[in-house]
Amino acid sequence: MACKIRGVISDMDGVILDSEKLYVRFWCEAADFYGYPMERRHALGIRSMARPFAIERLQGWFGKDFDYDLVRNKRIELMDKYVGVHGIQAKQGAKALLEWLKANGYSVALATATPVDRASLYLGNVGLLRYFDKVCSARQVKNGKPEPDIYLFAANKLGLAPEECLALEDSPNGARSAAAAGCKTVLIPDLDNPAEELKDLIFTSADNLIRVIEILTQTQTDK
Repeated sequence: MACKIRGVISDMDGVILDSEKLYVRFWCEAADFYGYPMERRHALGIRSMARPFAIERLQGWFGKDFDYDLVRNKRIELMDKYVGVHGIQAKQGAKALLEWLKANGYSVALATATPVDRASLYLGNVGLLRYFDKVCSARQVKNGKPEPDIYLFAANKLGLAPEECLALEDSPNGARSAAAAGCKTVLIPDLDNPAEELKDLIFTSADNLIRVIEILTQTQTDK
């Protein structure tokens, strides 16, 4: 018998915050600064990907001399400068979904590649931090996405089994991480739509965050 969903674990960038587009933009700009011809497709290919996997992929594209840390630090510099002026916006429906989850007794955690302090700052700036019971970062586990560690860690922090958690992801790497952990995974596409390639891994896909309320309501009704 399927477990009742008692918690929701969400990625941050591209799901809760409209920030994935900034990572893509500034990865490309940072790489270009050092002479690497990174395109949008390359940046999309490393979304939510842990450092060792990202290095392997980037060096496969641009050669063994690609300096991941050098380019990443430049990306951080450029993005921090932009965010300092323009800020980051929440995704449409984020506050409504989070309010509904808390009102209906769900435990809520964040599972992000972003460090905890930075993620908490971003969420606090848009008034959403208070809705999260736990903020979990890949920095706190051995292996980042697409390995399952971050979702296992977040579920444990909520005191739940992964099977009791609905996971919200926008990227293939994140969806693979959540599915491998045993979470019921909902893909909410942001910059592209990889639903077809992930159809055997995910529970379903949704056009927006409000649709998650309908999915949870239907899932609980089907018990």
